[in-house]
Amino acid sequence: MDWANYLFGFKGRVNRAKFWLAGLIIVCWMIFLAALVISAGLGGKHGSFGFNVDDIFRAFDPDSYKSLTLAGLPALLVKASGTVLFVWVYVAVSIKRLHDRDKCGWWMVPFFAIPGLMSQFSDRLPDESYWVMAAGAIVFVLYIWGFIELGFLPGTSYPNRYGPNPLGKIHARQGSGRDSGSRPTQGWDQQSELE
Repeated sequence: MDWANYLFGFKGRVNRAKFWLAGLIIVCWMIFLAALVISAGLGGKHGSFGFNVDDIFRAFDPDSYKSLTLAGLPALLVKASGTVLFVWVYVAVSIKRLHDRDKCGWWMVPFFAIPGLMSQFSDRLPDESYWVMAAGAIVFVLYIWGFIELGFLPGTSYPNRYGPNPLGKIHARQGSGRDSGSRPTQGWDQQSELE
């Protein structure tokens, strides 16, 4: 497997198993980097350090820069560089997963960017406004839709505009008509899902 293209490239398709594997790789990198920062003593007052999805969207929030100190600069640099790496890998693999579903990468805007920005700035919106509640419900639906689309729905079994089926086979049905007992020619093959 071409790991550089798999984790950092935006062209082609990946199946569900490779999407979940990329998520596992990102979590392992986060744990490893956080352990390095804590062992180097850069974890702050309480010796804690971690990565969060909200770190991505704090970069767009001017209020998050008010609490910066010179003492926290090394940890901030590690967090910023790690977050850029993790987001890049997540977006690259997610776009290839969308390609597997025969969708363009711009679907990451409603599935990832809009819910993240809404989460970051929701505390500054009026609490009892119906349009805010409606927007929150729409964003929640987009988030769930994206989660299901990326993580659970199978890709197209045929070559699409983004490339060939990453599983390498076309799931055809034998026979035709109602009485022919149409069944898939082959069941789910775990090995091909992992490759």
